[in-house]
Amino acid sequence: MSPNSPAAAVAAALDRLARLHPKRIDLSLGRMQRLLAALGNPHLRLPRVIHVAGTNGKGSTVAFLRAILESWGRTVHVYTSPHLVRFNERIRIAGSPIDDPALAALLDRVETANAGQPITYFEITTAAAFLAFAECPADLLLLEVGLGGRLDATNVVDDPAVTAIATISMDHVQFLGDTLAAIAGEKAGIAKRAVPLVVAPQLPEAETAVRLRAEAVGARLCLYGRDWQIVHEPTRWRLLSGTGERVFADPPLPGWHQRINLAVAVLCLDHLLHGGIDGVDMQACAAGLGKVDWPARLQRLARGPLMAGVPQGWTLWLDGGHNDSAGVALADWAARRPDQRPLHLIVGMLESKDATAFLAPLAGVAASIGVIPIAGEPASFSADTLAAHARAAGHTTVAVHGDPAAALAAAAGRQGPADVLICGSLYLAGRILAQHG
Repeated sequence: MSPNSPAAAVAAALDRLARLHPKRIDLSLGRMQRLLAALGNPHLRLPRVIHVAGTNGKGSTVAFLRAILESWGRTVHVYTSPHLVRFNERIRIAGSPIDDPALAALLDRVETANAGQPITYFEITTAAAFLAFAECPADLLLLEVGLGGRLDATNVVDDPAVTAIATISMDHVQFLGDTLAAIAGEKAGIAKRAVPLVVAPQLPEAETAVRLRAEAVGARLCLYGRDWQIVHEPTRWRLLSGTGERVFADPPLPGWHQRINLAVAVLCLDHLLHGGIDGVDMQACAAGLGKVDWPARLQRLARGPLMAGVPQGWTLWLDGGHNDSAGVALADWAARRPDQRPLHLIVGMLESKDATAFLAPLAGVAASIGVIPIAGEPASFSADTLAAHARAAGHTTVAVHGDPAAALAAAAGRQGPADVLICGSLYLAGRILAQHG
């Protein structure tokens, strides 16, 4: 990277902005509102917004929405986090990740407007994204919540066209609360008066918290089990809602949990385009689904240096899931594989995650687990500590390795053919993808 290149300018700006973080972390909209006012309130000049919260599945829901809308010829901005390889992934302008020159210029503008005042990294980069979205025409903005919902930096948008909440589970308890009900209440903070709120299936305490919040603000609740449901079949599924019954083939993203994420996306589009009265065009929807791309969500790797260590007839998969619900979804995918070959896990995780809760559902489907540290991440579990969590979660064949290649070599030495799944962290997934495209 040339020291004078736009990419270098982006890297330097992001490093400076990270150091502006307030000494005491608190979720608040005050810093964000101050900065947006200094920038001319770009959040008041956005295209129509679909605002998506949740713990697991919100990114996949956004990916489905983007693919379908773009196949319909709509121009779509997208804001997601975190990124896997490059920060530019977070900000898609009218269909493409923002380029380095444009991003460098935006970061310079927000840094100047902020004038060195304390602000979180996510807040100041979200302000930059809003500035980009406000200054480039588009039909829609797909806006993913960063953390929680009620006090998330994205929740300065007061008039979204549609809101949605994907599956909620225990995560970020230090910020959102130590009960599922508390976390769900925070995520339901994106609900707005008279705005549709599509809610994925939830555990009872989470569903109650979401429903109470939605009713309190007067949102138009579209609740799983009451207003819509899914009927699962082996190779297809049916969506039942107020628009009738619609039959879908499995989406291109693997796992039955993706049926739920696609259903939430379709229902958002029902409300966006037809007020929830007429369903979306199924043929047009199917055409868009063929273009879905969402890396590190049960992604099958096909190239890169690790593939040299994959034996003939084996497969190598990558997933960034890292909490209890993700563990359940991965275990369900593993149990539904048609050939039921042995599954070997390679796992690295951050210390802020509940490793035992993530690994416990996988104990019944994994033939072995190789644990590794995440290179370059000071907050990574050591391999020895993660091994202890794996044993506590019920795994009996546990080995400690220094890196993914060593763990893969150990798995490849076992009886095959088999499947290998690298999982446990989006940070680990990002490092794998940086090498594997």
